[in-house]
Amino acid sequence: MPRPRFHRILLKLSGEALMGEGQFGIDPDTTSRMAQEIKEAKEAGHELCLVVGGGNIFRGLAGAAKGFDRSTADYMGMLATVMNALAMQNALEKIGIDTRVLSAIPMATVSEPYIRRRAVRHMEKGRVVIFAAGTGNPYFTTDTAAALRAAEMNCDALFKGTSVDGVYDADPKKVKSAKRYESVGFHQVLADDLKVMDASAVALCRDNNIPIVVFNIREQGNLARVLSGEGVATIVKNEE
Repeated sequence: MPRPRFHRILLKLSGEALMGEGQFGIDPDTTSRMAQEIKEAKEAGHELCLVVGGGNIFRGLAGAAKGFDRSTADYMGMLATVMNALAMQNALEKIGIDTRVLSAIPMATVSEPYIRRRAVRHMEKGRVVIFAAGTGNPYFTTDTAAALRAAEMNCDALFKGTSVDGVYDADPKKVKSAKRYESVGFHQVLADDLKVMDASAVALCRDNNIPIVVFNIREQGNLARVLSGEGVATIVKNEE
């Protein structure tokens, strides 16, 4: 059964996706490739906004585990997402894609403050909007920020770009016999703790009927294929 096609999407990228083959930081070649894929998606008629994680620079939970105050660590992680957002903006504008970075933590020198109506207007004008600094609050992941922004922007779907090609019943990197789901319900994801996104993000998408499409962003050209209804991915949605 073919997957539905979506017009307005929020693309959630992990910070690790920007590392390329490295162990830390931002790889310019990788960000350029992702920018090109976003450009192709726009040229195919899709409206896009982005949320990028910060795990390639600093992860709040990991910092807290090493002794940082949790709130302080989370704010540091939010600042890492701003760096990644600026890197993606630079890569996109180099290839002629008009973008705006909107930060939940006011940073007037480098970005606009997050104002929902302003973000909607940017999208209506055909710009790619990159949401930075998560929700602006500690104890919330960038997954939750992505689900929140997807709901606020009235997105048709949330696309989560990862290093695996969908949702499995076990970790495919550890369990060779793990089975991939073509589609799976929100209830099963939460009940079986399938690690698609954190529970609050999944529940937010469920309550607002926003499907989550999980696919491998590291495979070149995969975003366009999945957006067209082809390619390998798992769609998480409300059961009919």
